[in-house]
Amino acid sequence: MVEDILPENFKVYFTNLNFNYINEIRLRANKPIVVNVMGRNKFLTTSGLTENIDEAIICKLSDISEIIKKASDNSLYAVNDQIKKGFLTIKGGIRIGVCGEVVEENDCVNTIKNINSLNIRIPHKIKNCSLNAYLHIVNNNKVRNTLIISPPGAGKTTFIRDLAEQISNKNPAINILLVDERAEISATVDGMQMLNVGPSCDIYTNCSKAFAFENGIRSMKPDVIITDEINLDDDLKAIKTAITSGVSVIATIHANDIYDLKSKPNFDDMLKNKIFERYVVLSSKNGPGTYEGIFNENLVCVYL
Repeated sequence: MVEDILPENFKVYFTNLNFNYINEIRLRANKPIVVNVMGRNKFLTTSGLTENIDEAIICKLSDISEIIKKASDNSLYAVNDQIKKGFLTIKGGIRIGVCGEVVEENDCVNTIKNINSLNIRIPHKIKNCSLNAYLHIVNNNKVRNTLIISPPGAGKTTFIRDLAEQISNKNPAINILLVDERAEISATVDGMQMLNVGPSCDIYTNCSKAFAFENGIRSMKPDVIITDEINLDDDLKAIKTAITSGVSVIATIHANDIYDLKSKPNFDDMLKNKIFERYVVLSSKNGPGTYEGIFNENLVCVYL
């Protein structure tokens, strides 16, 4: 699927690469093309990948324009709601981060134009990657409130995708509401999920967490809400409301480790009120999705 949006002039250089191991392709106008393979950045050359920047293929602005044109089916207007949020999602759950000139009016972003950088993020389904944690999160059909902690690119989205499927398959009576803001967990395109998240998942895409939590609890009556990349400043209130309404919450957050999490605003409140009963820490030490530990509500390690 990635091949479908690549410019013809360097598509041939990707033919010998295994996309099963590629996490990101970064393209910056007039700069070397960077390919992230299993957490390591390398440069694209005419003969493969290298760590020597002098051999790298240089991306042209016209290459970026061609990718955006293909990814939007020749209609930037049709995908502007995504573009103005800084990304574009295409089939297969591939998310293209965009960077350029932000156009604002009345403190609202209207669009991003003159796009000069892209980050093509390729999702991977890793079956059973959450299974060790599942045993600590789900007990007697009860899902513990859980926070998944990892730095960017360490596999937290892949993890919760598999966890949603595990819960749904093993506990079909549990109703799951998946809040998939950027449509990258389920890879939903035109209402259809390209990646399996289980048979008992209802999915909100392209909406704020505030909308999904407030309306989803009332209208869909979930037992569990699963969401990605929370912000403790903005999302803690919605999470508290869900939990006090009897809905379990599984969420992810950007942090390097438990110590980094402790430095975030509102952490003390979160810990004091024992909002989360399990903390799963991931890293990319031995590749994305490396377990660094599972902790209980008092941050005592229960699995290492």
